[in-house]
Amino acid sequence: MGRITARRPIVRITVGTDEGDLSSRRPDTLAVEEPLEIRVGGAPLAVTMRTPGNDVELAAGFLVSEGVISHGGEFRSAIHCGGPGTGGAIPASALLSPPSAGAEFSFSSAADGNTYNVLDVSLAPGVRLPDPALARNFYTTSSCGLCGKASIEAVETGSAYDVGADPTTVDAAAVVGYPDALRARQAVFDKTGGLHAAALFDAVTGELLVLREDVGRHNAVDKVIGWAVLADRLPLRGTVLQVSGRASFELVQKAVMAGIPVLSAVSAPSSLAVELAVASGLTLVGFVRGTTMNVYSRADRVRTRGGSAVGAPAGAGAVSEMVASEIAASESA
Repeated sequence: MGRITARRPIVRITVGTDEGDLSSRRPDTLAVEEPLEIRVGGAPLAVTMRTPGNDVELAAGFLVSEGVISHGGEFRSAIHCGGPGTGGAIPASALLSPPSAGAEFSFSSAADGNTYNVLDVSLAPGVRLPDPALARNFYTTSSCGLCGKASIEAVETGSAYDVGADPTTVDAAAVVGYPDALRARQAVFDKTGGLHAAALFDAVTGELLVLREDVGRHNAVDKVIGWAVLADRLPLRGTVLQVSGRASFELVQKAVMAGIPVLSAVSAPSSLAVELAVASGLTLVGFVRGTTMNVYSRADRVRTRGGSAVGAPAGAGAVSEMVASEIAASESA
């Protein structure tokens, strides 16, 4: 798997066997984590810690999440630049090939010595370059996509799409099947046990449209959104974003920025994630395990065998209003 995984020697210890505690030496497969500097028009914008691979998608999705672009026609080209890093260039054949559908894009790589840890993006003519205020003061870690924001106000970004107006509905039976479908396609996780995953499903057919893995959950989502950018598929109406871990504020924001109406997570959402989902009209589902799930906002989109969401009022926005009132009550308690 090239730079996606690395082999390292370890000591394996087993405690409490009949022969006592046993130890042995063996190689282990690890998920690679390296920095990627994202530039726009030659100017540095951010540095994120990521698993190499699908870097162009990662950059494109990141630009959507930051509100720099909102559709594929605004993304022109990307080039891996030479620069300090880990050394050891990889062949161009290992890079993602651009999709045949959608807008035309060009992808290229610098000559020998390229570390593939610096990616320079060119936007289409007429697209405004990012405001310098967007530049991250510090690098983005694999665990935090919002770390290094220049200000608290910069955390919230306005979306070009109204996910609350999306009429999408999805079967509850389909939602509980998404985690297993995602897990079955996590090839690198099978080797390392160390990657998050995000997958996009068609809400009508249940088809898995794309899946990406990364050491950072926010990077995995950006790669999925970037795939849609390169295929010129934004906004992602009629889709469900499934993630392998918890649902944080930043993942909800990324879904809203890409026009995704439903976000489903294996684990819990944060309070701020729920607040943003309520405010934006996104359906947020958590603890999707086995045959159960918790729906935190816009439960009217989740169809049960009886034909509607359990307890969903007639009005489409009533569920969001109910959750908002519960949040307000908890804050005043």
